[in-house]
Amino acid sequence: MPRLSVRGFDIHKGCLDAAAQSDILEALRPVLRRAPLTTPETRRGQKLSVRMSAAGELGWTSDRRGYRYEPRHPRGTPWPAIPDPVLRVWTRVTELEHRPDSCLINYYGADARMGLHQDRDEADLSWPVVSISLGDDALFRIGNTTRGGKTESIWLHSGDVVVMGGEARLAYHGIDRIRFGSSRLLPKGGRINLTLRVAG
Repeated sequence: MPRLSVRGFDIHKGCLDAAAQSDILEALRPVLRRAPLTTPETRRGQKLSVRMSAAGELGWTSDRRGYRYEPRHPRGTPWPAIPDPVLRVWTRVTELEHRPDSCLINYYGADARMGLHQDRDEADLSWPVVSISLGDDALFRIGNTTRGGKTESIWLHSGDVVVMGGEARLAYHGIDRIRFGSSRLLPKGGRINLTLRVAG
């Protein structure tokens, strides 16, 4: 499979074939029944355009109290376990024995986006973050370790996997837009992004 390196981001193009993508999607269905997608808000009360859930020991949340990891879904129930097909992707692309304790699940609808941000709420930033794309194409923007400066963009397709580690671990990154309806994986369209992390 083609592997690209963009500013330290290892991008495994076509890492997951159609069968592997379907297996992960099926494994996510019971997770999302137990931990439904929610729409977080910022400290200022603004709703995010991305809907979120999680699996594992910790899930990321955002509300008037700020950004943080929590052991429970906003409705008070523990997060479901990370499905095995998802964990196998982590092992495959990182070759690490240590497993992630958090899998964030983000759903992007037609108008959803994610502004440039750093992943820095984890306790130990030496572990990589692994990002799995399922569904519609997304324009992924890569910045620098500080705000501002030149950025680069690349289209991520269903089945692509990105590893953010080393020099890329604290680089700003985000999703500018998706090509809604570009994939048939999700019956109603949209994109699911899974990010595996060692959070605690």
